[in-house]
Amino acid sequence: MKNVLKILPPFAASVTAWLVARLGGWDAALQMMFLMMGIDLFTGVLCALMGKSKATEGGRFLSREMFQGLSRKMMMLALVVLATALDTLLTLDGVSRAAVIGFYCANEGLSIVENAALLGVPFPQALLDTLEKMQKK
Repeated sequence: MKNVLKILPPFAASVTAWLVARLGGWDAALQMMFLMMGIDLFTGVLCALMGKSKATEGGRFLSREMFQGLSRKMMMLALVVLATALDTLLTLDGVSRAAVIGFYCANEGLSIVENAALLGVPFPQALLDTLEKMQKK
């Protein structure tokens, strides 16, 4: 067991370094995406715990919905890896990666605003109407 505990931290650091390299480096854009993903996850769980989630009947917490949400976030990261590889292949200097990260940051931002509205945070009615129209599309 002691040997495993000695090997685990360097192994975890190596895997993390490899993943960050595949994601194109730990820059402000990626930090913002991770921050927004975390806030969206947190506000989604808050909505579920308060019984106001739109993802489940009755608005309650459901582990299946949590798993699906985490799976979607992993897919977002996979698409950032793909965009980074595309940039490298076509020598685009990070254009594809920036577009993918920007899109998902905007998407997470809309989800955070929607969750905040469900939790009762006041927003201008015009913003809420626009979000509702976008959700229907």
